[in-house]
Amino acid sequence: MKQYRITVNGTTYDVVVEEAGAISYAAPVAPVAPVAPVAAPAPAPAAAPAPAPAAAPAAAPTAAGEQVKAPIPGTILSIKAKVGDAVKAGDVLCVLEAMKMENDITAPSDGTVAQICVSQGATVDTGDALIVLA
Repeated sequence: MKQYRITVNGTTYDVVVEEAGAISYAAPVAPVAPVAPVAAPAPAPAAAPAPAPAAAPAAAPTAAGEQVKAPIPGTILSIKAKVGDAVKAGDVLCVLEAMKMENDITAPSDGTVAQICVSQGATVDTGDALIVLA
């Protein structure tokens, strides 16, 4: 046996430690009687999930003019302009959702909306044409 003096948080303790000798780490395990398997109840058939509405892919711009492109990948939440609308620089053309944030896509310059290349709900990648201004 060994005696130690230990101080913890300002309090002193006298401790006596006995050496145990050989230590066995494997504990004996009592045999367990097998249990007959119980059949699990059959799960109810799951209803097929409703298919998500297919978003129309971005149309290739056919009108000549300045293309307003997606700055980041995301989903078109709404389109604020219509073909033929006169817009000024800074006017919101559409709203793009990316990473749970709504981003206003604005007109870079004055012009007229010549073509809308996306539809509401469409998924776009960085650089995809959204709107063409003439």
